[in-house]
Amino acid sequence: MIEKINYLSLLIIPLFILFTLLYGTAHKVRVYDSFVAGAKEGPKIVLNIFPYLLAVFVAIKGFQGSGAFDYLRDGFHRVFAGFDIPIEVFSMAIIKPLSGSASTALFTDIVKTSGPDSLPAKMTAVIMGSAETTFYVLAVYLGAVNIKNSRYLVPVCLIADCFGIVVAIMVARVFF
Repeated sequence: MIEKINYLSLLIIPLFILFTLLYGTAHKVRVYDSFVAGAKEGPKIVLNIFPYLLAVFVAIKGFQGSGAFDYLRDGFHRVFAGFDIPIEVFSMAIIKPLSGSASTALFTDIVKTSGPDSLPAKMTAVIMGSAETTFYVLAVYLGAVNIKNSRYLVPVCLIADCFGIVVAIMVARVFF
């Protein structure tokens, strides 16, 4: 069964490309010209969102380098000590909305130090799969369409992240 799934997964992208070509041809779309036109827009979009991405990356490194990350994580751990939540989970809860690559590196470190079957690894795995890299996504989406005033977007996204992380911790508690 696994061999069939692996074989099918190898075929998905070529079949999708073939479907796109056939669909475009059937609808009399100049597929190659459309592809080139889209490719021409790519560098413009990258140049538009680059300042936003750079700002997010600098803010994340400043947050970590200043010691504010450790201070915040330890504060959360003290406040929620009665719930018996491992400190690694608070690290992931803080980093995940900021950076996908940093949260992946943190998750890898948690699995290496705690073990793949440990409660911290399982809780952080659920958080990895259920939370979003909010600031990165906002930087890309808002930067791509040049929205300067996000008004309620950041607070609403952070509230949604908090709920998602709390639910992820509860789900991990129930199942693990």
